Amino acid sequence: MITIHREGYRFLMAAGLFVIVLNAIAWSFFADYGIFLRILMGLSIFFFLFIAYFFRLPKYVPQVKNNNLILAPADGKVVAIEEVEEPEYFNDKRLQVSIFMSPTNVHVNRNPIGGKVVYSKYHPGNYLVAWHPKSSTLNERFTTVIQDDAEEMEILVRQIAGKLARKIENYVEEGKQVLQGDELGFIKFGSRVDLFLPLGSKVAVQLKDKVKGGKTVLAELV
Repeated sequence: MITIHREGYRFLMAAGLFVIVLNAIAWSFFADYGIFLRILMGLSIFFFLFIAYFFRLPKYVPQVKNNNLILAPADGKVVAIEEVEEPEYFNDKRLQVSIFMSPTNVHVNRNPIGGKVVYSKYHPGNYLVAWHPKSSTLNERFTTVIQDDAEEMEILVRQIAGKLARKIENYVEEGKQVLQGDELGFIKFGSRVDLFLPLGSKVAVQLKDKVKGGKTVLAELV
């Protein structure tokens, strides 16, 4: 079953009003241009349906409840798997796995593990294309760090705004207990999510693999 995510209600209302007003004006002034009106009506309906499709929320059934298995935080394509220096929270080397979300992907972000949120911070920034290597540190972004229940590891999730994405929603707060697979947030209109794992994690995906948020196992801790 697919419903509309709550982030889409305002956009759908605005899109619906726009379609109604546009077509009403067109019928009032261009009633004699039948082909033009049919094309305009078709395009406006397509626009409305695309907005509904973008904010879709498929029914989610948790796949695992195991913090040794790191779930994908978002739907999309794996665009980076590399060892990098993480300068904001860890200040040491981590294994970065990045997922690019196109406008056709489900844009709900989910917790890769369950545990306690130990760090949560919003950063204003630029709007480079989401696959740009520096978008992780220069773009508008929201960083969340989750510590597992055993307090043995911490996973950093970074939601990154892209060229089209200009609004990041984050639903978790510092000190809050979260469940693996539950909603972490939402990014509107194309974006990227970076995951920073402990070195030595066994990555279960490859570059260009398509993954599902809260379902695909990205890595296993060893």
